[in-house]
Amino acid sequence: MAVSAARVIAGEWASGKHSRLFPSPAAAITAFSFAIAGLASFCTEADGVLSSRVKIFDRDLKRKHRDRAAWLMGGKNDFVDSVAENLLDRLEDCKKTFSTALCLGGSSEAIRRLIRGRGGIEKLIMMDMSLDMVKHLKNTEQNYVSNNLETLYMVGDEEFLPIKENSLELVVSCLGLHWTNDLPGAMIQCRLALKPDGLFLAAILGGETLKELRMACTIAQLEREGGISPRMSPLAQVRDAGNLLTRAGFALPGVDVDEYTVRYDSALELIEHLRTMGETNALLQRSNILKRDTALATAAVYESMFAAEDGKIPATFQVIYMTGWKEHPSQQKSKSRGSATISFEDIQNHFRSNEVS
Repeated sequence: MAVSAARVIAGEWASGKHSRLFPSPAAAITAFSFAIAGLASFCTEADGVLSSRVKIFDRDLKRKHRDRAAWLMGGKNDFVDSVAENLLDRLEDCKKTFSTALCLGGSSEAIRRLIRGRGGIEKLIMMDMSLDMVKHLKNTEQNYVSNNLETLYMVGDEEFLPIKENSLELVVSCLGLHWTNDLPGAMIQCRLALKPDGLFLAAILGGETLKELRMACTIAQLEREGGISPRMSPLAQVRDAGNLLTRAGFALPGVDVDEYTVRYDSALELIEHLRTMGETNALLQRSNILKRDTALATAAVYESMFAAEDGKIPATFQVIYMTGWKEHPSQQKSKSRGSATISFEDIQNHFRSNEVS
């Protein structure tokens, strides 16, 4: 409890809420350490949530990538907007409204800009692990159509969700959760944060993403360096997504996938696009040095293998959309095994008799 409350206080201090009263997050946490008794439990305190954590990604480096993305953001990003639109379209398929929602990292700016009253959201919490990204979101708030939407901003990590249990009706994550070290654990925390019959919506990059760049980089490294080192992060496969939702405890899981092909003038333009999205390499076991010859060879191989007649190169982005609900008695449930009153043989005989007649 104390650790979770401390994270909340540190996030609020970073956003400027307590900076006038306390000189640092540590001072604020110390001052409030005796005031947290009796608060509702937080999502990170559930048994087993963090028991299976394996560190694959450097989260501190990923925060720096998010900082840089906040500085580089500007102009329209058609790919990100398309993913956000497809994700938010799922709210229009629900008769239920969601008064309180949390938007987790990733392409949160596109979610805030394109939500346009969908889902009946009245209060939206925008959370990101990067303070600079949170500041960017807050500074651009006047550019959005408000629709009387109350928007709050906070600094927080998806791996340690600083949200009380049973406090939200909707959790949305657009292109952010695939950078967590423990994706099932992060999804479990999202479920715990939801009220019964709350909805979880997420879009993550799938394993076929940037397959052209992976091939070009591998060939270039083998040619120039005589071996390969991890340059691209591992991503979930489509077949894994349903298991992730079930393992996280969501009811009525739904998974679908889209592939987007984005065309660039060169491989360098692709890399710049990835930087503006905060999607560059953050593996712990990465090589910190990319030789100039290898980088140039990668670009040359990419263009020679995949360039179109007009000289542009394609890049594939596979996006996996996941939908899950927190359990509620009103939801549809499958019948228990052996409860059927009619056999398939009876059904088959029934249709055969109709064909004969």
